Amino acid sequence: MSDEPRDDLARRIAGEITLSSNPGATLRKWRTDFDISQTELAERLDVSSSVISDYESGRRESPGIGVVSRIVRALLDIDESRGGGRIRQYARVISAGFESDIVHDLREYPTSIPLERFYEIMEATEVVPGERDHVSGHTVINSIEAITRLPSEEFYRLYGQSTNRALVFTDVTRGESPLVALRVVNPTPNAVILHGLEEEDLWEHATALAKIDGFALAVSTCDLDAALAKLRDLP
Repeated sequence: MSDEPRDDLARRIAGEITLSSNPGATLRKWRTDFDISQTELAERLDVSSSVISDYESGRRESPGIGVVSRIVRALLDIDESRGGGRIRQYARVISAGFESDIVHDLREYPTSIPLERFYEIMEATEVVPGERDHVSGHTVINSIEAITRLPSEEFYRLYGQSTNRALVFTDVTRGESPLVALRVVNPTPNAVILHGLEEEDLWEHATALAKIDGFALAVSTCDLDAALAKLRDLP
């Protein structure tokens, strides 16, 4: 694997942690995005898991640049030992671009937020609960434009840097097309919000697909422009 994507990602993570108003929460966000436990990270750093816990909770003084660099290096080393999936995903993202009529908004958060808070902004009603109750980013997608113009193998780009996010599909009538399209993407997002329909208008197989793939499914009919303005202020 080329070092360039890894080095770019390392700088991004280190910069975000160092500049964050809550470095511990930002560290936790990146650790969970990489699906790495406190114990696994601690073992790689040759420290006790309580050290990682103390940094993330704020009980220990914010880590300096040297410690942050070691933590970031450990996260990336663990990812590479697993095959480098997160690093490859980042490499794809930085080389990808979207037209604004396909993706209305794509953001990564400095810290994860409760999915409930995202629902509040979208005025969303949850139809199926998911396996995860936090998100680390969102992508708001024009479902018709994405489905008609994006090849299925490019749907991964909608995930930004992490699948720990909410995907909002707009201009939805039943939800069949975006949910079927998501079946070709692995892994799935934490949550899918279908905008533009009521629960009773939902495709009859939508809830079954959400349960099979483990993501939360919600519907919304809120004013999209107002919601987008609020989403851009997150977290």
